[in-house]
Amino acid sequence: MYKGGFTGKILRLDLTNQKATEEEVSYDLAKEYMGGVGFAFKYLYDEFKPGTDALDENNKLIFAVGPLNATGAPCANRMAVAAKSPLTNSIAAAFSGGHFPDELKNAGYDMIIVEGRAAKPAYVSIADGQVRFRNASKLMGMQTTDTQLFIKDELKDHNFRVACIGPAGEKLSPIACIINERRAAGRKGMGAVMGSKNLKAIAVRGTGKVNIADPDMFKEKRKVMLNAMKNSPVLYPEFSKAGTPMVVDVTTGLGILSIKNWAETGQRDMVPKLGGAEQDKYIIDRAFCANCSVGCSQVKMAKEGPYAGFLSEGPEFETVYALGSNCGIDYIPAIIAGDRLCDEYGIDTVSAGVAIGFAMELYEKGIITDKDTDGLELKFGNDKAMIEMLHRITYQVGLGAILAKGTKLAAKHFGQGTEEFAINIKGLELPAYDVRGAKAHGLNYATAYNGGDHCRGYAFQEIFDIPVPEKVDRFATKGKGILTKWNQDVRLVTCDCATLCGFVLDMAVPDIACQNTADLFTAATGISVTAEEVEQIGERVNNIARLFNIREGFTRKDDRFPPRLMKEEIKGGASKGQKISQTDLDEMLDEYYDARGWDKTGTPTVAKLKELGITKVD
Repeated sequence: MYKGGFTGKILRLDLTNQKATEEEVSYDLAKEYMGGVGFAFKYLYDEFKPGTDALDENNKLIFAVGPLNATGAPCANRMAVAAKSPLTNSIAAAFSGGHFPDELKNAGYDMIIVEGRAAKPAYVSIADGQVRFRNASKLMGMQTTDTQLFIKDELKDHNFRVACIGPAGEKLSPIACIINERRAAGRKGMGAVMGSKNLKAIAVRGTGKVNIADPDMFKEKRKVMLNAMKNSPVLYPEFSKAGTPMVVDVTTGLGILSIKNWAETGQRDMVPKLGGAEQDKYIIDRAFCANCSVGCSQVKMAKEGPYAGFLSEGPEFETVYALGSNCGIDYIPAIIAGDRLCDEYGIDTVSAGVAIGFAMELYEKGIITDKDTDGLELKFGNDKAMIEMLHRITYQVGLGAILAKGTKLAAKHFGQGTEEFAINIKGLELPAYDVRGAKAHGLNYATAYNGGDHCRGYAFQEIFDIPVPEKVDRFATKGKGILTKWNQDVRLVTCDCATLCGFVLDMAVPDIACQNTADLFTAATGISVTAEEVEQIGERVNNIARLFNIREGFTRKDDRFPPRLMKEEIKGGASKGQKISQTDLDEMLDEYYDARGWDKTGTPTVAKLKELGITKVD
């Protein structure tokens, strides 16, 4: 049996019957799936009835933390929120840091499984194992900050940490997210799943402590990681001061910062008005997740102009892209305002921004007119129109009701060839990096279990020129299948199962990622694992995700790119002339499937599943 790291308990919440039950975390689950998304996906695969609609009460919404949460391990402060996605119809997980994840662990649980649907709006309070189902009727319609403050007041304890949905989740928008403090479990529509269960919030308060199996070993291995962080040439000298907005400058230099719905990548220098130096002017403070010494979140405020007074914990890089360059907008105060509104409304900044950029192209092409926009001049660069569309998307007013469903369904609604420039994979809107100029990063988008998600297999080799496990040519296709498998497996286990911050993986421990996780996990839990076994856990969970998706009808044809990326070359900048042809994609997929031990259709082979110890195959 494990001796530490885990609380050893799973909380199952039956909203239909307002019943809470506890289950044990088995040794086999701990050893083979580690925690976080590993636990969540194992339970989803075993318990989810195939074909169930994502917004049906029989979908499960799972909050899962890892064995390193609340142990003092540096930057081990994240959680996975998993379900079948209403946006992609695939298995999916959104991730969030902040303080809610560690509070959940200290409250006594490694995972919460939410089932059923409350008859009336509800929220759940959890305080050191004491669970209560509470009436949330008066919270309905509230934005997220007010929701959290109101619940803390009602519970008479502002030490509670609250994860909640805003109006977008209540209205079941597939791009709705879950907010805790100002942190978002932001993508794939987990907020809509929560809303479909009539669950407004979960509030947790924990005063417990996590046991460490071998404190001396843990202290020693923790020091190794801290030294790696200290010795990083980027983490503290640059990243802790600038945060992710520094990536605006990096991607612009590579010619892969996506602009105007990916039509003008490389043709415009966005750095003077959107780059790190310009954003620094708006910083008023920094924010830290639990057990983090980096503090990459830069709190920014607009102090003058039409958006004066708006403050956000960001905007981070992806939001600067989605609400900025992707919409042809280069005015930081507007992006700060848009970021804050998305947090308050509970919508994903990336999906919302990409949907608005898509609509702006529709408007400029004449596919939609002032009649469709109720007179709103929805042109690229119109920041006031962007802000207004965030409101309309949230409350599903007019055109906003169509965009609230995501770009895949919006393109289906409008037709007329609009699918050619609807920037999504498996229904999930793409992040900032124009992967025509970074092929492994792109292959990850195509093959990630929940669609176009850079965080599932981030190719830091191409973006930051980090030669781990080897130096690569970002334009080449050969070798990218093998690299993508490695990136996906390593990131999944070290970041999404353990759970550690992905930024630390990229900037401090890329060369020792699995060994670092193996050492900390062994010391914390008493379960001895090697670096090779850690990497295999990542592979096992990715295979479980693939099996779930195959069961839901996904095939090789879903591992693809938006037509724009395959037909149109980047027209300017350092990646000029790059695209990803069907031949390129097929070659990379064949190599990727072979590296994974899957057949040509992308189905895991019996031999591979046996090797990974996966015996339940439907």
